[in-house]
Amino acid sequence: MKNISVIGSGTMGNGIAHSFAQMGYNVTLLDISLQNLTKAKETISNNLDRMIKREKISENEKKEVLNRIMFVNEFNDKIENSDLVVEAATESKKIKLEIFNKLDKVCKPETILASNTSSISIEDIANSTNRKDKVIGMHFMNPVPLMKLVEVIKSKFTCEETIKKTFDLSKKLNKIPVLVNDSPGFVANRILMPMINEAIHTLDEGVSGVDEIDTVMILGMSHPMGPLHLADFIGLDVCLSILEVLHDGFKKEKYKPNRLLKELVNAGDLGVKTKKGFYDYSKGVKNKFINKRFII
Repeated sequence: MKNISVIGSGTMGNGIAHSFAQMGYNVTLLDISLQNLTKAKETISNNLDRMIKREKISENEKKEVLNRIMFVNEFNDKIENSDLVVEAATESKKIKLEIFNKLDKVCKPETILASNTSSISIEDIANSTNRKDKVIGMHFMNPVPLMKLVEVIKSKFTCEETIKKTFDLSKKLNKIPVLVNDSPGFVANRILMPMINEAIHTLDEGVSGVDEIDTVMILGMSHPMGPLHLADFIGLDVCLSILEVLHDGFKKEKYKPNRLLKELVNAGDLGVKTKKGFYDYSKGVKNKFINKRFII
């Protein structure tokens, strides 16, 4: 595999594109929004600058990485002739099915189609194509250039050759692939999201405050980041979407999103990306969110 396409230039998409380009792959990054593409290029450039400061790469290597990424806002022959396409669009089943249906029609028959979905059924996605055996999940972790794990999700249709190629490719990215069967939330989010939801319940019920809850989990459970800060980092809209998929799939109360999470999402307070969530990020760093709802 030499030519990779990534659909969606948001946090995950630009991170995936960065990771492939840094390892020498030719990458086409597609997003319908030119504004999003501009922001993605700036983000990748800034992340590469941090690597230069840490003496991980040189200025010349940065230029080479950026030159390997083509930023486009419509389908082209580079995407059609890709060896692998990784979909990293918004966590909407409708949107993902539409993307895969189109990819199936335009890409060469041997192209593997992967989804970076964090919760949506790979079997359902595969059913939108005529190449079910070549559809697989590649769930990268955020921030993609730094995090080692890739959940490789197989549906009942995914063939062994597709699994092997995906594993081999993940290892070439210096990632550690872990094979997971298709199930709502897979492994990572099936375990993580109920914890985040319970932390929000704990806050909503006035048991403790934002900083206090996160501090308990950091100091008491050796978590590198508290669950409420992590929710902000993931995106509260993404957390809500995943919980809704889990609740719909398992019909269990523990997956039912807390009303406070819904309230924040409806208000547009989505966490780091909007500079406001459980914490205030308006000054570029995490600050305690001074809000009566969040103080005991």
